[in-house]
Amino acid sequence: MTHPVYDLLFAPFVDFAFMRRALVACLALALGCGPVGIFLVLRRMSLMADAMSHALLPGAALGFLVAGLWLPAMSLGGFLAGLAVAVLAGLVARLTPLREDASFAGFYLISLAAGVLLVSLRGSNVDLLHVLFGTILAVDDQSLVLVATIASVTLVVLAAIYRPLVAECFDPSFLRAVGGGGGWVHLGFLVLVVLNLVAGFQALGTLMSVGLMMLPAAAARFWAREVWSLAAVATTTAFLSGWVGLLLSFYANLPSGPAIILVAGVFYLASVAGGRHGSLRARFFPGRHREA
Repeated sequence: MTHPVYDLLFAPFVDFAFMRRALVACLALALGCGPVGIFLVLRRMSLMADAMSHALLPGAALGFLVAGLWLPAMSLGGFLAGLAVAVLAGLVARLTPLREDASFAGFYLISLAAGVLLVSLRGSNVDLLHVLFGTILAVDDQSLVLVATIASVTLVVLAAIYRPLVAECFDPSFLRAVGGGGGWVHLGFLVLVVLNLVAGFQALGTLMSVGLMMLPAAAARFWAREVWSLAAVATTTAFLSGWVGLLLSFYANLPSGPAIILVAGVFYLASVAGGRHGSLRARFFPGRHREA
C-alpha cells in the first residue's frame, strides 16, 4: 500500500510514460528558459520576448505546409523566422528613429497574422491549435532530444558570455568603452532567446512558450538579488510550474500547456504579494528591525 502523498505527486509520472516525457521536457525547458528569462528581465526586454515568440509562427507554419507536423521542419522554420525578425527589428531600430520595442511590436503583429493565415491554408482548426498552444503530453523522444540539446547549448553559451552579458545589463557603455564586443554579445543572446522559444514551441506552442521563460524570471526578482541566485530561483520555479501544471491537467482533465502557465502565474502573483524583496508585504508590512 502506497502513501497518499506519493499517489498524488509521483504516481502519474511512474505509471504513464507520456507523463514522464512531459516532466523531463519541463525540466529541460526550465534549465534553458530560467536563466535566459532572468537576463531578459534585467535587460528590460520582457515584452520583446513575447514579440519574438510570435515571430516564430510564420516559419513554423511554412514548415507545417511543407512537411506537416514534423518537428525538425517546423523547428528550423521557426528558428529562421525568429532570428530574421530579431535582426530586422534591430536594423530598423538602428537605422530609423523608431525604438527597438516598437519595431519588435510591428514585426510581431505581421508575423502573427502571416502565421495564422499560412496554417489555415492547409491545416484544420486542430492543427492551428497545436501550433498556437502546443501539446506537451504528446512530446516524443525526438522532441526531448531537441529540447535537451537546446538547454545544454544555452547553459554552455551563457557560461562563456556570462561576464560581458552581465556588464551589458547594468552598464552597456562601459562594455563598449573597453571593447567588450557588446554587439556580438547582444546578437548571441538574441539567438539563445530564439532557440529557447523554439524549444518551448513544440511543448507549449508559440503563444505559451514565452510564459515559462518570463513568469518564473519575474517572480524570482522578489526572492533573490544576485544574478546567479535569480537564475536558480527562476529555474526552480519553472520546473515546479511544469510539475504542478502537469498534475493539475492530469487530475482535472485540463489542457496541459495553459495549466503549466497558469501555475507559473500563481507563483508570480504569490511572489508579488509576499516575496522577500520589493513585494507588497515587504512594502506595506515591513518586519521590525532590532537595533544592535
